[in-house]
Amino acid sequence: MATYQNSRYNIALPSGAGGVIVPIKTLTASSSATLSFVDGTDDVVLDNTYRTYIFKFINIHPATNFTHLSFQANASGGSGYNETITSTMFVANHKEDDSSTNLAYEGDGDLAQGTGFQSIIHAIGNGNDECGSGYLHLFNPSSTTFVKHFIANTNTYTDDDRSQNNFSAGYINTTSAIDEIQFKMSSGNIDAGTIKLYGIA
Repeated sequence: MATYQNSRYNIALPSGAGGVIVPIKTLTASSSATLSFVDGTDDVVLDNTYRTYIFKFINIHPATNFTHLSFQANASGGSGYNETITSTMFVANHKEDDSSTNLAYEGDGDLAQGTGFQSIIHAIGNGNDECGSGYLHLFNPSSTTFVKHFIANTNTYTDDDRSQNNFSAGYINTTSAIDEIQFKMSSGNIDAGTIKLYGIA
């Protein structure tokens, strides 16, 4: 067995193994307006150390009903979290009482060369037991040749008692390296929940 080491973890893995998921940083919301992962700040790594990064969302609970967890990026040296994104989104949902099911393109969940925040957990309810969870893959953000692709798959306990599976994907349309990612709700604060960042070695 070989051991992969970084400043916080020792992970045993078979010799020659690839695709190892390396924990980097955990942020926990508490009535937070935003949660930001900035390369080189507070032990965050978001550079060419890894070609693929994964953000995992665990029990994201909004302060406001029927709101969406969304993200944006900054290119290296940039500010404002307003990079140009082109994306698409569709959802599949099923109501608790079996009165409604749906599979549909989500027109208000995508961007067409937009600079707003990209929705990834859609229509989260703010009831005491309502939340959303899932993951976002970001591919090769340090490339200075290609645009930056992302794929997200999340699930929501919606405000009207549905299980809603959200699928979003697209690209950040810049050839500059991306080294900052910020998450926020489309309305109100992130009342509670955890976002974990991993690199794939």
